[in-house]
Amino acid sequence: MNIWVNEQIDSSGMIHACIATLDESHAKDCHESFKQNLTDRQKAWGWEARLRTVKSWDDVPVNALKLG
Repeated sequence: MNIWVNEQIDSSGMIHACIATLDESHAKDCHESFKQNLTDRQKAWGWEARLRTVKSWDDVPVNALKLG
């Protein structure tokens, strides 16, 4: 089982938005949205949108919106 985790992270590594889902298609759509919603200022300050997979819900950040 792959759990897809989308995160918007600032330059210090703090997660500002996180959505986790089992659906790869939804995850990729969400990732594109996260990337597009970063402002030029956020990008200049080192913010990034990251998409990754984990194997367990225990590995998903606590603050994530979890979509089963």
